[in-house]
Amino acid sequence: MPETTQRLPITGTVAADSNGTFLVLSERLDGHDTFLTGQLQLHDAQPVHVQILSFDDVTVLRLLDPSHVPPAGAWAGILQLPHGWRTRSIPDDLVNAVRVARRDLTVLDEAERRYALTFLAEASTPTIRQARIETIVNALPAADGIA
Repeated sequence: MPETTQRLPITGTVAADSNGTFLVLSERLDGHDTFLTGQLQLHDAQPVHVQILSFDDVTVLRLLDPSHVPPAGAWAGILQLPHGWRTRSIPDDLVNAVRVARRDLTVLDEAERRYALTFLAEASTPTIRQARIETIVNALPAADGIA
């Protein structure tokens, strides 16, 4: 496995059905590549390879070696991700609003950009989306050197 770039403390429960046994995370992983693999370190056990599956409102881990199923109930561990955070593109409507307002979007670090894009993506109507774009744009500093 490639070098780990991200270590996330996670918790969850064990769920089993006709599709097998899955580890259901207490909180959905946002901003991470999914359907890729990582390693899960539970307590003093050996790390196990897992596939990360994120859906609309839940993230589950599928054990790639089903012989390492933790006991039923709650669990806690460290998810080691070799691929880190997913890069998210900035939507055109936000890019255009930033350009028109002559603001500088490059001042946002990765975490701030993720937060702003999640805030925008969760808008439930076009009116709310536009208001959120205005909020993001107004929070940005003026761009230097724009004529």
